[in-house]
Amino acid sequence: MRFYYQNIDTCLPVSATRALQFTQARIPSGVRNAWVWGIAVVVIAAMGVANAPLSSAEDLQSVAATSYRNAATDHGSLSGSRRSLRETPTVTAIRRAAPSVVNLHGQKTIRQTAASMAGSSNDVARQVNGMGTGVVIDPRGYVVTNYHVVEDVYEINVTLHDGSTTTADLIASDPSNDLALVKLRGAGPFQTIPRGHSNDLMVGEPVIAIGNAFGYVHTSTVGIVSALHRDIPVNETQSYRDLIQTSAGINPGNSGGPLLNIDGEIIGVNVAVRVGAQQIAFAIPIDQVLDTVTEMIVRHNDRRFVIGLQGKSVQEGGFQVVDLIDGGSAQRGGLKAGDRIIKVDNDKINTPLQYALSVLDASPGENLRVEFQRGNETYETFVATVPSSTGSADPVASLAWQVIGVAVRPAGDSFTRRMNSQMQTNYRGGLVITDVRPGSAADEQSIRVGDVLLGIHSWQTSSLADLAEILQHPEIRQGPNAKFYIVRRDQTLYGHMKLAVQPSTTRR
Repeated sequence: MRFYYQNIDTCLPVSATRALQFTQARIPSGVRNAWVWGIAVVVIAAMGVANAPLSSAEDLQSVAATSYRNAATDHGSLSGSRRSLRETPTVTAIRRAAPSVVNLHGQKTIRQTAASMAGSSNDVARQVNGMGTGVVIDPRGYVVTNYHVVEDVYEINVTLHDGSTTTADLIASDPSNDLALVKLRGAGPFQTIPRGHSNDLMVGEPVIAIGNAFGYVHTSTVGIVSALHRDIPVNETQSYRDLIQTSAGINPGNSGGPLLNIDGEIIGVNVAVRVGAQQIAFAIPIDQVLDTVTEMIVRHNDRRFVIGLQGKSVQEGGFQVVDLIDGGSAQRGGLKAGDRIIKVDNDKINTPLQYALSVLDASPGENLRVEFQRGNETYETFVATVPSSTGSADPVASLAWQVIGVAVRPAGDSFTRRMNSQMQTNYRGGLVITDVRPGSAADEQSIRVGDVLLGIHSWQTSSLADLAEILQHPEIRQGPNAKFYIVRRDQTLYGHMKLAVQPSTTRR
């Protein structure tokens, strides 16, 4: 018998539309056919389970926030110093972790196959609201969630534990591991979730799940660790490995939310349920999650600038330098292999993730103050973030960052199908904006993370290969005023920007 599993977010139908901020545009044609890259991730197999509109979920968010505020004060009203027997370790664990759990929701388009009267099948696209959960891992507002929660969502709306709302930007993602990092907009600091470990879990120990189950925000459920090291196939193209199996009640909308131990520490990220079963759900172990997120951030940083060092965590704390690029800014700053970085600017460093996060907000060309230990002595130096166009980064990424001021990734097949269906075109794809360089041409024209670049001048940017060919074109190398086309919230918009002049080089 074959078992089937599904990601645990869900979608609700909506009819709302949003106002445009740019001029609506036609899609340009041109540039040769090129490959389009994408990874398919199932977004809930049982769409029919959601039967309430988004407005109901929003009402519930206010109710849930009020309930949590009441709960936070009620426990202090006990007579004298006596602690009620009702205040169990589970209550304490939820109270400790809940403020760092956020609810994510936003519009996306899904496609389903519907049978026609003639017996043939047709793809049907509909606009839906996706729901999911995330956990704050850094006080500046960096949040980890599942990739399938934010995939193809153009505006990520967030409800915090206290009921306040904001939006978030997608910073980095890893579709193959179904993880993403987003950043909350607004002033911090934000409360971070206490971290546990998944390498010492015991079958039978109690666990707690918190999430946006069916739109009921901050729903908490309890269970046990049912098994460890489960390998779970989701569909023909995706599978999860080495998961935690739990009996805690996990439902659509819990995707990306925390699985906690009884101390209120995150030990996993909830990701999937067994279809048709009860009390069989799965979470990605937190040690695996943080390793993947660290790699995601490092790749993101490398696209923007080069520091020129690699390191590892060490038992005594800090981030130990294990390798340096000859002539790189880290080496020029006086760092050597074996040095232990303990602080970057004002951030204390104990793990590779903390080091990666500490430079995530840095801009190319910025000098970072680095405090490190060598033997028994503590030193301070400054390390420059050299723009990646002068380093060893991917040449297409370097050109895009230098000339336009953006980092991009392919939008994927789902975007292409949606565009062709909605606009009756034969479009080949686009490039999702994942970062915008401050002061660049893109920044001046208010291009933002989540927009999809469709074309420049009369050429389509349907793939990275297309973008490389466009940026190497003699006309573009002269830094013209270029017309650009983007998609934002399923609307095609255009504008004009002054591209940076490229230095004269000999093409190979």
